[in-house]
Amino acid sequence: MPAIERVPGSARGRSQASAWGDLVWAVATGPDKSGSVYDQTRGALGVIDECLSKSGTDKSRLVSATVYVTDIATKGEMDRAWCEWLGNDPGHWPQRACIGVQLAPGDLVEIVVTAAR
Repeated sequence: MPAIERVPGSARGRSQASAWGDLVWAVATGPDKSGSVYDQTRGALGVIDECLSKSGTDKSRLVSATVYVTDIATKGEMDRAWCEWLGNDPGHWPQRACIGVQLAPGDLVEIVVTAAR
C-alpha cells in the first residue's frame, strides 16, 4: 500500500498538501492578507503551485477545485485571477465550485484542489 505523503503547513495539526497514490490534495490562502480578493487569489494560487510541485504534479493535472470567498459579490475578481492562472486550454480546466463563507480574519479567499499525478 502506498504511503501517505504530506507537505507541512504553518498551522499546527494541518498539512498544506497530502498525496496518496496518484492523487494530491492541497489547500491555500493568500499569504498577504492586506490585498484584494484578486490579489489574495493570485497569492493562494502561487502557494497551490508550490504544493503541487512538491507533490509531483502541476495545475494542468487538476481534477477538482473548491474556492471559498467571504463575499460572493467578489467572485468576478477571483474568477479573473483564476482564469489568468489556469490558462486557455479547456483540457486543463477542473470541475470547480465557488462558495460564499466566513473565513479566518484577513482571509478573503481559500482554495482547495485535487490533482492527479
